Formats: sequence, structure tokens, C-alpha cells
Amino acid sequence: MLAIIIPYYKFTFFEVTLESLASQINQRFKVYIGDDASPENPSDLLEHYKGKFDFEYHRFEENLGGISLTKQWERCIALSGNEEWIMILGDDDVLGENVVEGFYGNLPEIEQDGINVVRFATRLIDEKGDCISRIYQHPKLEKGLDFFIRKLKWETRSSLSEYIFKRKSFLEKKIQYYPFGFYSDDRAWVDFAADKPIFSINNILIFIRISSQSLSGSTDKNIVKKSEYLYVKHFYDNELERLSKKNRLFILKKVEFFFYLNKKINLIDWILLYIRYFKCLDIKELYRFHKRLFKFFLNEKSSIYNT
Repeated sequence: MLAIIIPYYKFTFFEVTLESLASQINQRFKVYIGDDASPENPSDLLEHYKGKFDFEYHRFEENLGGISLTKQWERCIALSGNEEWIMILGDDDVLGENVVEGFYGNLPEIEQDGINVVRFATRLIDEKGDCISRIYQHPKLEKGLDFFIRKLKWETRSSLSEYIFKRKSFLEKKIQYYPFGFYSDDRAWVDFAADKPIFSINNILIFIRISSQSLSGSTDKNIVKKSEYLYVKHFYDNELERLSKKNRLFILKKVEFFFYLNKKINLIDWILLYIRYFKCLDIKELYRFHKRLFKFFLNEKSSIYNT
């Protein structure tokens, strides 16, 4: 069975989210709502949905999401039972009416292939519920590292609500903490997928809301950059050799750029970066790296990427 976890905090769009659950064609799921000590109590609204779908509501007395979103996600998952599959649904996102039906319709193939992570097509909506983006679809089967590269290159988008994953994978890997949860979910899909591809259901939509109240709609760029560095650095340190030469060079340049921004990077880090460039056996890129590095140490940062 499927557990749908809602880490609740903001009331504004919550009714639309609940209505999308009540409207599911297939009701073979249970919802667990973890209230992160919100000042906006949803109890009266939830009364209206009793009997419309199966749910449990729990209010936490201490706000955790303001400190660690990943810990809030994890304690909300802990509210659930022993459902094999889990979805974490944002309190302002909206499921198409056939999301659950589509999941169960594809489940025989998913189980036959040993899949650990499933995702749906998405479309962005604004505060009024109007669509503000194209439909984002994905390869039906995609390796986690291929998704990692596509997302970094801005060839796709991704958010927490559009995924369903195995409880077993979550218990084994957990969710890596990054500031404000940025890139924590992206890392989770690669970790959870393990050696199996991510399975995409492209004919069914989940609607992701972008508003002034959403975290993704009001973002401190410095926090995002710090999270991105930690995220990319993990793959730079642990997965680089599994990437193609082209993608290795792409990651090396990303890490190099982060190094330029961070004056605390030590000599050993620069040496390791140089060795990894050298191992790519690309004389032209190694030469360009030399030029950028020389300019950096001459404090000509403004022209560092003009070569």
C-alpha cells in the first residue's frame, strides 16, 4: 500500500491539496499529516475531509522544519505504518486525479524490474492555480547519475512531491541534510535508486506550486549555492569515475568554480582537482584550467571565465 506524507505548516493552499487527495480515482492510500507546530491550525478543515479519504493527523509541539527540513520529513514518515511505498506531498502541491491509479497500474512492471524510485510528470502552477510552465517529462527509465547531470545542467526540474519511493530504501539510506533541504531530495533519489533506474510515469501530472509562500518561491541564493556545493562535492568525491568524460569535465568545472568562491579551500583540494583534470586526458581543458587558475591567483576574478 501507499503512504502519502504531508509535512504541514502553511494553510493557504492546503485545502486544494486535500481536495486533490479526496478526488483520487483510486483510494488505496493512507495520508499522514505532520503539523510542524504551525500557527495555522488545520483541524477544522480536516474535519470536513473525514470519511473522504483515510488520514491521520498529528501535531508536533516543537517546530523542526525551521531548523532542518529533512528531520521534519523523517519524523513525519515515522508517523506512518508499514506501507511499502511512500510519497512526501507538499502542503501546497496538487495531485492529478489519477496519480494513485497510475502508480498501481504500473506497479507490476515496477516490481518486476526491482525499481526503488518512481516519478511523475509535472507542471508548475502559481498562487491562482494557473499553469506557468510546460509539462516536464522524463526518460521512462533513467539512471540516478544521469538524472543528477541533467538537473545540474538545467535540462529538467525536480521537486519532492512528484516522487514515490520504497520504504526499505529510505530506511537504508535516509535523507542527507543540506541547508533548508535544498538538493536533499535530489540526492535522495540517486541514493534510493541505487543500481536501479528511476521509473517515470509521463502520462500523469502532479502540479507543483510556486508562490511567495513556498520555499522555492522565496530563496536565499547564498543558501542555495552552499547546498549545491555540498551536493555536487559528494558526487565529485564519490562518483566521478562512473561518469562519462564529458560529464566528468562538467563536474570538475562546477567544483572549480565553487573553489574560486571559497577562499578557505586548501592546497590539497587544488592538487586533487588538478589530478582529476589530468586524468581526463584532455590537453585543451587542462590548458584552460591552468589559465583560469593563474588569473585567480593574480586576483583577476572578474575575467576568470572569459577564456
